[in-house]
Order: sequence, then structure tokens, then C-alpha cells
Amino acid sequence: MHSFNRTTVVTQFVLVGFSSLGELQLLLFVIFLLLYLTILLANATIMAVIRCSRTLHTPMYGFLFILSFSESCYTFVIIPQLLAHLLSATKTVSFVACATQLFFFLGFACTNCFLIAVMGYDRYVAICHPLRYTLIMNKRLGWGVVSLSGVTGFFIALVATNLICDMPFCGPNRVNHYFCDMAPIIKLACTDTHVKELALFSLSILVIMVPFLLILVSYGFIVNAILKIPSAEGKRKAFATCASHLTVVIVHYGCASIIYLRPRSKSASDKDQLVAVTYTVVTPLLNPLVYSLRNQEVKTALKRVLGMPVATKVI
Repeated sequence: MHSFNRTTVVTQFVLVGFSSLGELQLLLFVIFLLLYLTILLANATIMAVIRCSRTLHTPMYGFLFILSFSESCYTFVIIPQLLAHLLSATKTVSFVACATQLFFFLGFACTNCFLIAVMGYDRYVAICHPLRYTLIMNKRLGWGVVSLSGVTGFFIALVATNLICDMPFCGPNRVNHYFCDMAPIIKLACTDTHVKELALFSLSILVIMVPFLLILVSYGFIVNAILKIPSAEGKRKAFATCASHLTVVIVHYGCASIIYLRPRSKSASDKDQLVAVTYTVVTPLLNPLVYSLRNQEVKTALKRVLGMPVATKVI
């Protein structure tokens, strides 16, 4: 970060964002504000239900608690600034503020990728080794993998941010995006960026493809174990426990791959911004909704917390 004063001529960036939409920005403000409040409420509800319900004090829901907290922080880095810029004629952000946003955005994004992979491993242990689940997924291992996910995620974010911010920026300073992301910022550097783009692409493969491949391996073993279950009801319940996680995996890694798994950055386009809306707004909203609407244990715990009657099976 000491290279800011030495190499940077540009002291602030202009986030173009949705400026071309004119008066429609007010409508977008209302939509994004409602979505943001829903994200905060949904994630806070998930965390409160997990915290208050003793039946959810398991590693699986512990990871979900951490993921909901991380997603809330992740959106806090992006959406409040987006809302302010939608109402303001001035859409500038200082170079240091842009670098800070980039660092925290990448840090929480990388952490979430690793956490989702950890949750895939948790499902593997629960289904393939149910009798040893509590022994393998103990509290020490749980906190260890969560801490490792966070430390690794923010270390990668620090490396990526320094690679980008160490480049000279001589102008122009108009960022074709609504927040400080890697590709739109790199496009403004007044130097050859090929080597650094290759390094950032390698980091993207590490963060996106490695966890995704680990998830695929875990679900390979999971499917094999489920197919060996003799009863159709047992198979249905086993698949149901994985459906929520698989939905999040497809959306999260799919959107991230479209944007970041490119050998060289291309000019940011309106399509890129639409995909960015998916992984900065829709996915953080999808996670708590999917886990609450498709998970019977969470729905039951939520009813108990709210004092609603819970149906019990009659044997």
C-alpha cells in the first residue's frame, strides 16, 4: 500500500455504474434498498434461529451461521455505496477507498467460496460416515476450518489488491462498474498488465475451481452412498439435506466463473454488471432463503422461536 503516493497520478475514480439509466436510478435505489434490507433481515433471522435453537447447534448449522454473517459483511462492503451513488450526481471514490473496498470485497468473497466448500465436506461426512460424524466434525476442527477459510481468503485478497494497486494509474479514471472490482480497475492502468492479469487469473482458479472440484468429489461420494440406501424414503431424505447446498453452489460458483475465469480481462460491459448484481445482491439473498425454505429443521426451529405450533408425527 506504500506505493500509492509513488506510482499513482489518479487520486480518485468515478464509478459509472448505472448512470446511463438516468431517472430510472431512483427506481433502482428503491429496488436495491428493499433487497438489501431483506438480505440483512433474512441473514439476521437465520443467525438468530441457529443461536436460539439447541437442535441446530451442530457443525452444519454452525457453518451456515458463519456464512450468513460473512454474507452480511460482504453486502455491506458494496450495497450502501451503491445506494448512495444512485441518489447522488457525484459518483467519485478516492483511490484509497477504492482499494479498501476491493480488499474487503475480495476477502469476504474468497472466504465464502471456501466456506461453501467446507459445508460440502460436512455433508460428505454426515452422509458417508454418519456414525463417526460427531467424532470427525468436532468443534476444534470446525473452528479450525472456519479460521483457515477466513485467513486464506483475506490473504489472497491482500495479494490481489496489492497486485492491482501497485500499477500506475495516469487516467482516465472512469470505472465502468458500480463498485471497485478487479477487471474494470485493471483496464485503467497505464502500463502492460499481462503478467499481473495472469497472476490474478491464477488466484481466481485457486479460489473458484479448487473448492468447486473438492465439492464435486464430495458429492461423488455422497451420490454413491445415497444410491446404496435401500429405501426410497431414505434416499429422498438424504438428497433433501444436500439440495439447499447444491443450489447455492451452482449459483455462487457459476456467476463467479463467468466474471473471473478469463485468461485476460475484457472491457466491462452491461452484461458483466448484471452478473455482478447476481453475486453481490441475489446470491446473499438466495443463501438464507434457500436454507430456510428448503430445510425442514430450520423451518421447525423458526416456528418454535416465533412461538408457532409445530406439527408432530404420530407413530
